[in-house]
Amino acid sequence: MDLSVVEGDITEQRVDAVVNAANRRMRGGSGVDGAIHAAAGPGLLEECVQRFPHGLPTGQAGWTTGHRLAARWVIHVVGPNHNAGETDRGLLVSCYRNALAVADEVGAGSVAFPLVSAGVYGWPRQDAIAAAVDTLRETPTSVESAVLVAFGHRAYDEIAGYLGR
Repeated sequence: MDLSVVEGDITEQRVDAVVNAANRRMRGGSGVDGAIHAAAGPGLLEECVQRFPHGLPTGQAGWTTGHRLAARWVIHVVGPNHNAGETDRGLLVSCYRNALAVADEVGAGSVAFPLVSAGVYGWPRQDAIAAAVDTLRETPTSVESAVLVAFGHRAYDEIAGYLGR
């Protein structure tokens, strides 16, 4: 799989699927989740309520359609909330593994990922980068290209630096 990084808005990526860093309730939120829901329109929330009436557990993934997004699919993952004491790195790694499994399930050849849990959930950014890059590189998948979408130039430089190792 080709793995790269771009600086920008995940909602504007021209890929088959975008990954949403969702909360357990699956009803929209702040950060990446809020941006994806705003760009996709109200149909995304309606589909989340229908497909995930009880939400999703931490570390798990599920899909919806992209609604108003350029991407055909939204793959929702529930990252661990480091600030709330969810510090099991395995839960963070499982977000990326499970997102790739869902991408394979729906036939997505290209996927855009945020740094799951590295924003409002407070996962230390260097470890979030390592977990994302290493897991995406090591997980068997049919996905042909994955892009990590950095929010801001500093995050871009840090991800690019880790990718170059």
